[in-house]
Amino acid sequence: MAEERKGFFRRLAEGLTKTRNNIVSGMDAIFSGFSDIDDDFYDEIEEILVMGDIGINATTAIIANLKQKVKEQHIKNPQECKELLINSIKEQMQVGETAYEFEHRTSVVLVIGVNGVGKTTSVGKLAGKLKDQGRKVILAAADTFRAAAGEQLTEWANRAGVEIIGGSEGADPASVVYDAVCAAKARKADVLLIDTAGRLHNKKNLMEELKKIDRIIEREFPDAYRETLVVLDGTTGQNALEQARQFGEVADLTGIILTKLDGTAKGGIAVAIQSELNIPVKYIGVGEHIDDLQKFDADTFVNALFLTETED
Repeated sequence: MAEERKGFFRRLAEGLTKTRNNIVSGMDAIFSGFSDIDDDFYDEIEEILVMGDIGINATTAIIANLKQKVKEQHIKNPQECKELLINSIKEQMQVGETAYEFEHRTSVVLVIGVNGVGKTTSVGKLAGKLKDQGRKVILAAADTFRAAAGEQLTEWANRAGVEIIGGSEGADPASVVYDAVCAAKARKADVLLIDTAGRLHNKKNLMEELKKIDRIIEREFPDAYRETLVVLDGTTGQNALEQARQFGEVADLTGIILTKLDGTAKGGIAVAIQSELNIPVKYIGVGEHIDDLQKFDADTFVNALFLTETED
């Protein structure tokens, strides 16, 4: 387990190289370039955080936190601010103990997101993770809109060794969900993972579809713990934030899966999304393999970003 975590840290640190070059190298120049901690010093840090896709809200909170700590600890040397800044960013990103409640309950997890963000792949990887934890998982292929989605999910189901309930292309997603809910109850599954079609440009249809799915789950499986995760592509920066905002208007989002963090210069968006929308990033993906989706951990993420690995 520790070995797997270490491997993931390395992949994450490598994946965040471009983001690091964007944020951390600029920071280091500020810490070594300033002799005093003054307004200009804070302004420069603020600018780098905003340019690094960390977002206005999160940046404002991070800077306010930093100023308070500098004052409380009577710090005069800009160099000494680096550790405080790192801790400030970590505080902004803590996920909380109850974030993964669904893993330990009989639950229905709805996964939404636009095409191309790695949604179906994330569903498959999550199924594999849960199965490894000894959970009985059933997948529902309710993205009947995209021709290849069902085949792709079937492939992942086989890889993860879990059962899948699907419908033909163009079938009513709600009827697939109904069948899957019946199967999950009959087979006493722990987690029903539902892959849905994401068509943000047609928000009204999406809204109706999700409402219909929701009604079926409420009616047929009222005791199930509910989780709704939106999958976002980390390489799209502020666009990802906007997508999360729009999905939040049509669904009651409980968490975010942030994919494609390997090789993006916009990894700072993970901080922004959490702060701006108050929706925690619960999983991050840094590659194609089944174990490349991991639970989000603020300390690991920020340590990988600043290359300050503290794990042995």
